[in-house]
Amino acid sequence: MGTTWRNPGWVRFALCLAGLVLSLYALHVKAARARDRNYRALCDVGTAISCSRVFSSRWGQGFGLVEQVLGKDSVLNQSNSIFGCIFYTLQLLLGCLRGRWASVLLVLSSLVSLAGSVYLAWILFFVLYDFCIVCLTTYAINLGLMVLSFREMQGPQSKVKEH
Repeated sequence: MGTTWRNPGWVRFALCLAGLVLSLYALHVKAARARDRNYRALCDVGTAISCSRVFSSRWGQGFGLVEQVLGKDSVLNQSNSIFGCIFYTLQLLLGCLRGRWASVLLVLSSLVSLAGSVYLAWILFFVLYDFCIVCLTTYAINLGLMVLSFREMQGPQSKVKEH
């Protein structure tokens, strides 16, 4: 059986679109903060609730790891928001494909995003002592995409067993 196109479903579409919009917003906030240190984003509610402070921290680029391993000038040392845009686009495109390999890639990429979310949440709360509304929302989106991916992976197997 080959791979065919399908509708990704309204839930996956909505989650990917929300994740993409939040990633683009985070990229905008980081760029605006780099131009103007006094820039105050909509998500900057107080001193302990500041998205712009989180996005412009060392962990806001390359997850705080790429520069340590590959150097500051590495092509992989991009804003986490760039990785988010790539991830949500990949999730949407793979969600449009019906095939075992697409399902496996959806699950694997979802697991990687969830691991990254746990790591960044730990940094957010225990290193930066901050609360980022955009970050927490993207973590929830990543969890939702993982649940969807696992359900879709198990779906065809259940139908085969019934016959």
